[in-house]
Amino acid sequence: MFRRRRNQNDHTAHRRKLGLQAGFTLIELLVVLVILGLLAGLVGPRILAQLGGAKSKTAKVQIENFATALDLYRLDIGSYPTTDQGLEALVRAPGGVDGWNGPYLSKAEVPLDPWKNPFQYNQPGENAPFDLYSLGADNQEGGDGENADITLQQ
Repeated sequence: MFRRRRNQNDHTAHRRKLGLQAGFTLIELLVVLVILGLLAGLVGPRILAQLGGAKSKTAKVQIENFATALDLYRLDIGSYPTTDQGLEALVRAPGGVDGWNGPYLSKAEVPLDPWKNPFQYNQPGENAPFDLYSLGADNQEGGDGENADITLQQ
């Protein structure tokens, strides 16, 4: 009639017998969180650096695509668009231009650079028939790293 009182060891043995597992201890959870924090601290900056480099590469590819479209425009019209006509001439026929056979870009509007700023276009260019470039992440002349200007000659 008297029931034997189970002690802690009997309780643990009983749980093992039933196939139940105890949860993680607080220490184990803290160790895992510290390891994850260290990994994020070491790997995170490298991933962000690669992401930034990817934007520069994307801008370079976009500029090369614009250059090809500008060359096609010149073949049809006989000259590159003026600075006033800008890159918009690649998607919409500028007034007073004969021979326009566009659009020369696949989208209906001129895309922005990867930092959501407009590309810079000047015709005539300083050292070429036209200058075409992105001002980089800071959207200002000059700079280095992600802030560097990205041109066709880079």
